[in-house]
Amino acid sequence: MKTATLLFCGLCLVVTVTALADPYVISKQQAHRAADQASSDPQNPPPPPGLPARGRYAAPPTAAAPSAAPVDPALAATLQNINDLRADLDALNAVTNGEPAAVQKVSLLNHLSAAASGTKPSSASVQKLADHVVAATTSRKTPAAQQTNLARYLHAACNGSHLTAAQLTMILGDAQKIMTTAGASADDAGSVVADLKAIAAETK
Repeated sequence: MKTATLLFCGLCLVVTVTALADPYVISKQQAHRAADQASSDPQNPPPPPGLPARGRYAAPPTAAAPSAAPVDPALAATLQNINDLRADLDALNAVTNGEPAAVQKVSLLNHLSAAASGTKPSSASVQKLADHVVAATTSRKTPAAQQTNLARYLHAACNGSHLTAAQLTMILGDAQKIMTTAGASADDAGSVVADLKAIAAETK
């Protein structure tokens, strides 16, 4: 009887020691204690559902998104003017009754007047160019890419100080080719080219 009692006590001791030595059991107990302490901390309670976490419950900070590089105002104005001129050319190309509306002529004139960033051409020269562009491009079927190129040439000629002689020669030749290929007469295209050359000289 005494032997059985000793064996029973020894067995209980082994089970207890094994349970205490089991790292899983120890870790579980530590986790429970930490959770109990956190929930009982009045300075940093766990956040209610739907609200942002604070303190130990908050997510680690994230890196701020890089800010966009500032846009050069002069470049932005140039690109806007070219886009406006291209839209004017597109509107003139789309005319089907042979005569563009007054608002289309005024829009082209305004955008040609705004093209120069330095020395401005005379109002008479800009008016002459606008009239000749209307005559050469109304109801023509100029491809979109060529409309953009012609708009660039119109803008560039109004800023003659930025052009070399070789660049101006290339612009005048390509502008004439674009207009005649789209159906403009040689006279109408030639008038536009003469105006571009005169304005480029005025704005040197």
